[in-house]
Amino acid sequence: MGRLCALILITVPCGPAAAAANDSTGTERLWKLTFGQYAYAGYSGSDFNLRWRRDDTSAWVGIYSDRVFGTQARAGADTSIDAGKYLQVQPSVQLASRGFVGGSLTLQMGGPWYALAGLGRTNTRPYFNLNFDPNDALTLGAGHLAQNGAAYSVFVVADNRFHTRQRDWHANVRIPFGNSHATLDLLRKSGLSDSGYITGWGFSANWDWPAWFVRVAYDPHQNFSAQDAWRFAGGVRF
Repeated sequence: MGRLCALILITVPCGPAAAAANDSTGTERLWKLTFGQYAYAGYSGSDFNLRWRRDDTSAWVGIYSDRVFGTQARAGADTSIDAGKYLQVQPSVQLASRGFVGGSLTLQMGGPWYALAGLGRTNTRPYFNLNFDPNDALTLGAGHLAQNGAAYSVFVVADNRFHTRQRDWHANVRIPFGNSHATLDLLRKSGLSDSGYITGWGFSANWDWPAWFVRVAYDPHQNFSAQDAWRFAGGVRF
């Protein structure tokens, strides 16, 4: 399973709040449509996602399908609430077919230099996670937002419910290039999986323009299974 985040860095819930705050490249484009293709060993999956975002609030609907897992519809929402000059509270909720319900609460503390602490929980019903990280997990991290629009963060997402020792370490950087920006995320994964204790390196790389974007990612032992996955995605804002 994968965790729910308060703000959105990629198509589905993921990454830390500070980097995600710049997900939209223009306030006039409130909608984001994404198509993703997922390559596994011997078969593939697909994902459609439509997201609405204004200021610090998002809502989205999507559907994922492959011939092994089947099809699952999903929807969610997240926001960021200022609770003082140096504190933002970032709740999220997600629903999916097959009875899945999950949510998270993340605190971002500080200014240009900040700390993150978050907790995610689900009802443990079947859910095909399209992100890297455990769902029922604790998140701790820190980062920096530079004046030129660059952002840097390091954080860990660690299972704190099922005693799996599953941990995902992320090093994330957002680099502005005029009216576009690149976002790079390096992943170190470890913990118990369907094939025993595993370790592995993964990554995601996004390039965003005001009206469209592309993404590629590699996730070893996706959802802590025996399955590795390549993810390709692209879409438009309008």
